[in-house]
Amino acid sequence: MAESMVAVLAAQRAAFMAELPVPLATRRDRIARAVALLVDQAEPIAAALSDDFGHRSHEQSLMTDVIGAIRALKHAARHVGRWARPERRRLDFPLGLLGARAWIDYQPKGVVGIIAPWNFPIQLAFAPLAGAFAAGNRAMLKMSEYVPATTALLEQAVPRYFAEDELAVFGGGPEAGQAFAVLPFDHLLFTGATAIGRHILHAAADTLTPVTLELGGKSPAIIGRSADIARATERIAMGKLLNAGQICLAPDYLLVPEEGEDAVVAGIAGAAARLYPTMLANPDYTAVVNGRHFDRLTAWVADARAKGATVEVVNPAGEDFAGSNGTRMPLHIIRDATDDMTVMQQEIFGPVLPIRRYRAIADAIAEVNARPRPLGLYYFGEDAGERQAVLDRTISGGVTVNDVIFHTAMEDLPFGGIGPSGMGSYHGIDGFRAFSHAKAVYRQPRLDVAKLAGFKPPYGAATRRAIARELKR
Repeated sequence: MAESMVAVLAAQRAAFMAELPVPLATRRDRIARAVALLVDQAEPIAAALSDDFGHRSHEQSLMTDVIGAIRALKHAARHVGRWARPERRRLDFPLGLLGARAWIDYQPKGVVGIIAPWNFPIQLAFAPLAGAFAAGNRAMLKMSEYVPATTALLEQAVPRYFAEDELAVFGGGPEAGQAFAVLPFDHLLFTGATAIGRHILHAAADTLTPVTLELGGKSPAIIGRSADIARATERIAMGKLLNAGQICLAPDYLLVPEEGEDAVVAGIAGAAARLYPTMLANPDYTAVVNGRHFDRLTAWVADARAKGATVEVVNPAGEDFAGSNGTRMPLHIIRDATDDMTVMQQEIFGPVLPIRRYRAIADAIAEVNARPRPLGLYYFGEDAGERQAVLDRTISGGVTVNDVIFHTAMEDLPFGGIGPSGMGSYHGIDGFRAFSHAKAVYRQPRLDVAKLAGFKPPYGAATRRAIARELKR
């Protein structure tokens, strides 16, 4: 497979160079074909995702993976003409008056590699394609080994819409992923775990490939004393149980006022029961992706219990999950969560929700800042001063106020992490620019500017005047 990847990269780069400059019509056409693929294959995609997960909500797959990607592509198609215009830049006085000009040309980089994760494999493959195609690039996709049915579908479908030198799809396990990561792409985007992101960055360093890393981390939700508890807990429950919590932006732990913990727990449990009155046979509730991740989550809950946590299992219908021989898992609320528990050390990526208490909002802010910078942060409350304090004094990839996750659905906002939660961003114009080279262009006038500025030998009075002019405080 490694030889095939090398050959496809060479073919894509040769085709890219032969095509330059890439017309806007070509960019829009590629975006339109990506939309057509997703529209035509929407039902098979949802079925494949359900096969890969053991069960995944049909409607959820259509809304999050298919429609989420289509929205990103259509947004790019609408705006690419504006994004791609040369951008005028100011010149030092008096160069502009003398006829000099300066601008930025946004040029495509060439071939973009995209490594998509298993949790939202279609969205996190095709949403980056929106920016890559809008910028005029070609692309190669590496899909996760955890979603073989979805990968097989794309391997069959993509060649019906794209030539291999425009877009190619690869599956395979860790060896294939390693072979993909070391290719000398013109840009590489990886979405996945922080630990794997470190390996990706090392691999890209050898070829000096620029990278965008969309990682994860423990995204906190802070419930302020001014929050509407019923509304806040319902929104947290919905975000935490979407895709069974297998979302890089899922609220990973809660920070609640010490006197409000009981109300928050009751609110989340009640909201979860209303959203999913049953779970084992509920078509809306997604399974944990495989046995390995199910066992991991189960072990982390057991670790929390063993270290003194109170675990409240939200199982509204009293169903027998242990005897189900499947990987569906109800929401587990971890009370009295402490730093020595694995659930407070690792990104959870599942329906497990630790709760921590705080006395003052400054304590909650300090706890967030004591941990690695998260991909997302959520604040619930109506106290404007407190909200601003949280925004000003914490650093995260992005923030949603009075809800969770939704900032990533806004196409005109950049999506990305910071520090251990990632580097770089995409979506909308930020994606276009991430996959473009901002080439500076300066056009000199006919006048001998170097002589006028005293820069041209032999140095004399003009040179001394220029030096004196600049050597001032």
